[in-house]
Amino acid sequence: MDIRSNEPFWLIKNSLASSYPSLNEDVQTEILIVGGGITGALMAFKFLKEGKKVVLLDRRDVCSGSSAASTAMLQYEIDVSLSELIEQRGLTCAVSSYKSCEKAIFELKEIIDEIKSDCPFQFKKSVYFSSTKKDLDFLKTEFETRKQHGFKVRWLEKEDLEKFGLKAYAAIESESGAITDTYKLANDLLKYCSEKGVRIFDRTEVVKQESVDGGMRALTSSNYKIDASHIINCTGYESTEQLQESVVDLKSTYALASEAFEKIPEAFKDRIYWNTSSPYLYFRSTDDGRIIMGGGDENFKNATKRDALLSKKEQSLQKEFEKCFPEIDFKLDYSWAGTFGETKDGLPYFGKPDSEVNEHYILGFGGNGITFSVMGMEAIKHSVENTPHPSLEYYKFKR
Repeated sequence: MDIRSNEPFWLIKNSLASSYPSLNEDVQTEILIVGGGITGALMAFKFLKEGKKVVLLDRRDVCSGSSAASTAMLQYEIDVSLSELIEQRGLTCAVSSYKSCEKAIFELKEIIDEIKSDCPFQFKKSVYFSSTKKDLDFLKTEFETRKQHGFKVRWLEKEDLEKFGLKAYAAIESESGAITDTYKLANDLLKYCSEKGVRIFDRTEVVKQESVDGGMRALTSSNYKIDASHIINCTGYESTEQLQESVVDLKSTYALASEAFEKIPEAFKDRIYWNTSSPYLYFRSTDDGRIIMGGGDENFKNATKRDALLSKKEQSLQKEFEKCFPEIDFKLDYSWAGTFGETKDGLPYFGKPDSEVNEHYILGFGGNGITFSVMGMEAIKHSVENTPHPSLEYYKFKR
């Protein structure tokens, strides 16, 4: 599956950060991780710390799939609102999911500090706003629900938003948000893991996974075998090609990066934004003084049709930006398209589709892929150890 188009801003900004050899021999390991993006990198880091022997493979250059196309906004808010998620999944699962996403933001910063990465990371306030009157009742309900369950939120009126240049009717401002550079972070994690003994191979495609004598065997397109006690699949949206259960609806999404501002607009100094529209829009700044925005999601048909819409989406997204921030001159510099997925409840999938086979998945679909991946680090450890964990119940297959 071709999961992105054009060269995303992060690839241009960072160039090709790391390169690893392809696999050219049969190998044995305790843990085989398939997928070398941010999720695979976090899993490698986790099992390295657990003292496991780890091999990681990627079919492309590492980090050049969805991780390169990510806009790297870190929020505890899930694509399904807390009030709606309580109705869908119950109070305990819903509140726990939001709390865990919030905790994951701070855990990610701890990981960055632990590996001594110079990856950009800034805590920001998250502003969830309504551009239409019809969404005000929903937004107020969501505000009261979050406040009731202990989240640090503030209600902002139209006049409050006008002070920092946002044209909207009202908003929820949350304390816990952040921005980072997913591509650089994933590369830094893999470099750290490689130096500590994790064997990493890119340009190596796994074409078959099978259960063998209580363990697992993976076969590559070059006919090499990897025998492992457990396989952890971190292939994101591409996992739909091998899963029998339909767990996600694929979407095409679009992102723009502005030219660098001489001085970043005041509105973007300490805030990130997203709105109540469906599909929603989102906005953030970068460490080199740009503004990134995204949205315009549509049902994914194929990469060719997705990419053909890029020029049209550039125009429509710029118009949306002008409506929201009429005083900021957004001059387009880069644009790209990608593929992502939505689950019915906005939550990830962790664990084994088949309890009898040591094949594990960590699938952080939607706008919370990074925080879901951090949450999945502990869950997959328990999945490998065959011990219970709340996340393995909340985010199980066939739920």
